Amino acid sequence: MDAADIAAGRERWQQRYDAARKRDADFTTLSGMPVEPVYGPADTDGYADFERIGWPGEFPYTRGLYPTGYRGRTWTIRQFAGFGNAQQTNERYKMILAAGGGGLSVAFDMPTLMGRDSDEPQSLGEVGHCGVAIDSAADMEVLFDGIDLQQTTTSMTISGPAVPIFVMYLVAAERQGADISKLDGTLQTDIFKEYIAQKEWLFEPEPHLRLIGDLMEYCAAEIPKYKPLSVSGYHIREAGSTAAQELAYTLADGFGYVELGLSRGLDVNTFAPGLSFFFDAHVDFFEEIAKFRAARRIWARHLRDDYGATSEKALWLKFHTQTAGVSLTAQQPVNNVVRTAVEALAAILGGTNSLHTNALDETLALPTDESAEIALRTQQVLMEETGVTNVADPLGGSWYLEALTDRIEAEAEEIFTRIRDLGHDGSMTSGILRGIEDGWFTANIAEAAFVYQQALEKGEKRIVGVNVHTGTVAKDLEILRVSHEVEIEQKRALIARKQDRDPVRVREALAGLVEVSRTTGNMIPAMIEAARAEATLGEICEALKGEWGIYREPARF
Repeated sequence: MDAADIAAGRERWQQRYDAARKRDADFTTLSGMPVEPVYGPADTDGYADFERIGWPGEFPYTRGLYPTGYRGRTWTIRQFAGFGNAQQTNERYKMILAAGGGGLSVAFDMPTLMGRDSDEPQSLGEVGHCGVAIDSAADMEVLFDGIDLQQTTTSMTISGPAVPIFVMYLVAAERQGADISKLDGTLQTDIFKEYIAQKEWLFEPEPHLRLIGDLMEYCAAEIPKYKPLSVSGYHIREAGSTAAQELAYTLADGFGYVELGLSRGLDVNTFAPGLSFFFDAHVDFFEEIAKFRAARRIWARHLRDDYGATSEKALWLKFHTQTAGVSLTAQQPVNNVVRTAVEALAAILGGTNSLHTNALDETLALPTDESAEIALRTQQVLMEETGVTNVADPLGGSWYLEALTDRIEAEAEEIFTRIRDLGHDGSMTSGILRGIEDGWFTANIAEAAFVYQQALEKGEKRIVGVNVHTGTVAKDLEILRVSHEVEIEQKRALIARKQDRDPVRVREALAGLVEVSRTTGNMIPAMIEAARAEATLGEICEALKGEWGIYREPARF
């Protein structure tokens, strides 16, 4: 790009920056030195391929979605939390919000993640242990008691039974008196990554995609601010993938959901802004920043060139980041505070829209109040003290970072080609489904994890406290333990709730849901009626399993 083009680009950016809202804040260094909102080449200099880097707020969004960077608004502090019953988690949420958290992120227990009620035999010993137990809309009411859902953005990390959980959230909001059309938040819903990495599914892929398509239609028409899909790379990375695999598999899944929306006759400019993403922030600082920057660039280009998106918001890749749980160590766990801070800083410099920081004890148990507060304060120290919010994409133009961004992008494009080649019609969806069926994704992730583990055991890769610097004076941590009484009480409350509801209304609502499932109609309204009748999560899922069966992963050796 020649000097004239660079000067013209800077002028375009300046006009958009001047027109945008900025925070009332001190944008100087600790010593009081003023800093510019963005830095780039001098207007008198040329810069080869600068169009791939560009200016913040301009296609291809390598440097961020907004001309102001974090001067306009900072990232949302969205701490992932959930344990025990709804009442206990409600108390933690109120603590997070009172301490400065900007939104909520719900962690569910394993029975809920698998679409089971707390009183089912398979739930024994798991109720409330890795998240909060939710059995029906009444639990959702307690979970958000005293929290205005119309004013609070809420993310829910669940995929297999995501749609039944979502309608229970809607019913809880209704019972608060909220205007449903004004709700704002994110539902994970990403079933592709379940088959690829996390393994929490209910049905075969096609019925899951049917439900996701229905949800996309419903939200586009009824709840325009709500994001019905958060395409997740986090679990792919936690399963052992490389950064490039995480990026490529996640964006491929996103393209698959774009194809799903288009197959429903939806306008890509209408539904694509409702897709968000969820990435891992691992401990290799520059690789992670490059990954995030490449993600925005790839998404914008493919949405425009392959799927015909023309509106700016349809080209935007918005993403939430969570620091890497897999990087936490049980050995010398206080070191995890340092790892988490480094990972959070990488996410911020990569332009994340919201962020969760892991607690130091999460490799051992759910976080205590104290460790949860430290995790929250980690973000607040970065936001308030370090100056990282003053300049948009401050590392843009770094020779190393730009080369790494290009390298990760090129690897991702090679993976896209291989995925498309797996399918029968050249679509991303066809390739993903074939890759799931053949175990292609799982095998590639397993190989990457094996290569890393070998390097770790040989000492080529080092982890402080694990295979280097293992001496310590640290004492054992006090960890949070969920009492067995939680499960007993949750079952007792569920039994009482079933006895108090109208059984005829429940049966009729579930029968109506099954009836709609046999047509091409949208299933969301019928599922809402079931939730209003206080049908349980397990009952809704079992009714659909009776129609669609369940999915069992083929054995592979």
